[in-house]
Amino acid sequence: MTGNVVINPHSPERRRLSSPASTKEQLALLNEASRTIGSTLDLGQTGRELMDVAVPRFADAAGVLVHERLVVEGEFPARPADGSPLVRRIAMGLSERADDYQAAFPPDEVGVHPAWSPQARCMATAQPILYPRMDAMTARKLAIAWKRDIIASLLEDSSFLVVPLQARGRVLGFVVFTRNAGSSPFHEKDVSLAEELAARTALCLDNAHLYDRERRTALTLQSSLLPNELPTPPGLEIASRYLPASDLTGVGGDWYDVIPLPGHRTALVVGDVMGHGTRAAATMGQLRTAARTLAGLDLPPNEVLYRLNRMTQDLSTTQIATCVYATYDPISHTCAIARAGHVPPVLLRPDGRTELIELPPGLPLGIGGDPFEMRELTLPAGSVLTLYTDGLVESRDRDLDSGISDLCRLLEYSHRDLEDLCDATIATQRPGDERDDIALMLARVHDLSPSEYVTWTLPFDARSAGEARRLVRSTLRAWGQTSVLEVTELMVSELVANAVNHGTGPIELSLLRGATLLCEVADRSPQRPTRFQPTQEDESGHGLNLIDRFSHRWGSRPTAIGKIVWCEVQLP
Repeated sequence: MTGNVVINPHSPERRRLSSPASTKEQLALLNEASRTIGSTLDLGQTGRELMDVAVPRFADAAGVLVHERLVVEGEFPARPADGSPLVRRIAMGLSERADDYQAAFPPDEVGVHPAWSPQARCMATAQPILYPRMDAMTARKLAIAWKRDIIASLLEDSSFLVVPLQARGRVLGFVVFTRNAGSSPFHEKDVSLAEELAARTALCLDNAHLYDRERRTALTLQSSLLPNELPTPPGLEIASRYLPASDLTGVGGDWYDVIPLPGHRTALVVGDVMGHGTRAAATMGQLRTAARTLAGLDLPPNEVLYRLNRMTQDLSTTQIATCVYATYDPISHTCAIARAGHVPPVLLRPDGRTELIELPPGLPLGIGGDPFEMRELTLPAGSVLTLYTDGLVESRDRDLDSGISDLCRLLEYSHRDLEDLCDATIATQRPGDERDDIALMLARVHDLSPSEYVTWTLPFDARSAGEARRLVRSTLRAWGQTSVLEVTELMVSELVANAVNHGTGPIELSLLRGATLLCEVADRSPQRPTRFQPTQEDESGHGLNLIDRFSHRWGSRPTAIGKIVWCEVQLP
């Protein structure tokens, strides 16, 4: 951010302007300032560029100081009651006595200038302050205020000029120019020239400030919409990274999410809103919220994307996004995936081979109304599903296909901790500054242990309800979950009895322990249960009401051969 420019005063191309300078000399200096100042959107670099122009052609020494909040937070502070501004020195230009000046005015120093000082008066009035020759009393007062005796010897009898850095009606700081006692003093023409230099610099500083504030706003919005902490779903180990782009144009709408689904299944989502800036980040937040809402309906991935597509078109006819949505069942190891114009997922198999999960890409969200296709596959234990955005594999120097091939090769040679693998992937695939952000999610599959999951096949018989209670009782005691034993027995008994009374056999009973205790009862009938309020004369209909009352949540979903009715019990 900060730095000094120390220049050889005897360099022929740095000849001092005559004083008062001629119009031709002034124009030459201003022309150089126009070419040099503002080459980047960086406060410190802009200040150094002014110093490079002004020292020693215009002054023997100079400094650029700006509001402290301009540097650290991007907002303007309230002026203190006594009018003393808190400013930071972001650049210095020195042609001689560099060690003395740095001791008197340390680089990157933050301090308060007394209200009576020429610096404070310059900022308060937005007018230049000129001392053709600074008197000893004023130099001494400044030395006392800053508690540095060397200041008095440097400023006494020097020509001292302070001009405000003013842009868009606001004073951002000031520039101090000094000429030593042996140099000609500043004149009125010099004041006008200094104001012109400061005005050009101030506009560049304000642009840098606005750029930094907008980028920081977009990053804050985006990071606040991304998940702070991902859940730990049964059967999966998750690692993720989000990396913003290196400039404002790359602050975009990449996002990732891990969503718990009914039945201890998990939805994995990675998306990328096309475009950059605050609008893209805001759209990302809307899509992420909508995806979580649709996930709660327990829809298949292709249906989720279809509804997201309709919603995106309602948001804006110009907003487009890509997305990949996958659901994973830890019991069957089944993964269902659909994508909307997104880069294909990569599967790292346990033997170290990688493969692209081929499925029709579909159109991006916000374009057209065609349905999306879905693919189901079985993920073996030890495999790693890799979901990412195109910023990881595409850049100005690398096309998409080459980037995906590089990613596959990297994964093949990396059998390591997922967090380490995330770091290595980001570092290798994005070695330098890029203009697009990156979202990366890795999900490693592992088998459920006997202390997490058990399943039984029960005969299609009314006596199976009693057998189910016995199996649940012995399992929960072995798991140390006796506090939920009675309520779980009751609900499992009702589920098995309903399967016998209204379904077809055989019946499968499963218990899965995660954040909650999941109880599943599967049968061969496609007819899903319907809850209703029974009257006193009704002999049936009470079971689902008991489950609704005592469970954390419950529901049903179809299978290829029938249905599953499930309920969850909260664990202490």
